[in-house]
Amino acid sequence: MTVIQAILFGCLQGLAEFLPISSSGHLVLLKGIFGLEEVPRLFDVLLHVSSLLVILWVFRRRTGSLCGALARFLMRKKKEGDEQDLRLIAAIIAATFITGIIGLALKNFSETLPARAVAGLLLGTAGILLATRLREKKPIAQDAPAEGPGLRAGIITGLAQGIGVLPGISRSGITISAALFAGVRRPAAGEFSFLLAVPAILGALLLSLRHTEDLAAAVPPASLAAGMAAALITSYIALRVLLRIIRGGRLYLFALYLIPVGILGLVLL
Repeated sequence: MTVIQAILFGCLQGLAEFLPISSSGHLVLLKGIFGLEEVPRLFDVLLHVSSLLVILWVFRRRTGSLCGALARFLMRKKKEGDEQDLRLIAAIIAATFITGIIGLALKNFSETLPARAVAGLLLGTAGILLATRLREKKPIAQDAPAEGPGLRAGIITGLAQGIGVLPGISRSGITISAALFAGVRRPAAGEFSFLLAVPAILGALLLSLRHTEDLAAAVPPASLAAGMAAALITSYIALRVLLRIIRGGRLYLFALYLIPVGILGLVLL
């Protein structure tokens, strides 16, 4: 893999990780175009790590608050205001546990999907995003509980994120949509989805570390560094853009991009 190719992969990953268009699905399609199917999944995961760093930076106050509340809970020194953070932590744990079970069950299947099947799943993501338009007819900002995601939302979103391991199904798109349908307010649904990405990416990294030697053979260090740097920059831009789109209730607009891409993938690959 050349440096230029790695930068293209990094830019695509950074944009597609947060924009609800499936980063893994686009990476599969791009590998098919360049004939780089032999590149191990660890390369994709390391690009995701760049996106993880962006999440930790953008939500640094929130993650710091969650870590503080958890530490006080473990030391039995809870203070006033920790309940909401602990409620969110419980939702994240429940969602991550369910995602892990489904992800392990689908792991081999997801890694062997042909490019045409991935293109078809992009159309599935488009359908999911269009469905949020129906949910938007009910004003979430008014009817949802103020305390944010709870255990019920965590379970529903965890099931959705488990399905999101399939390339072509956008993790951010399906988790935000699931949270919205679970009754979570728009901004909280977006934040919840991005926080859920932290354990999901770390888990994928641990499972992929055994492919380190394969990665070194397929991707030179300079290309890997260039790809991760490109993913870092574009991830930050994409996350900021998506947060605004979520607040405006316009998530469904990305279906207008996914439908033609999915159809072209079915026709050309």
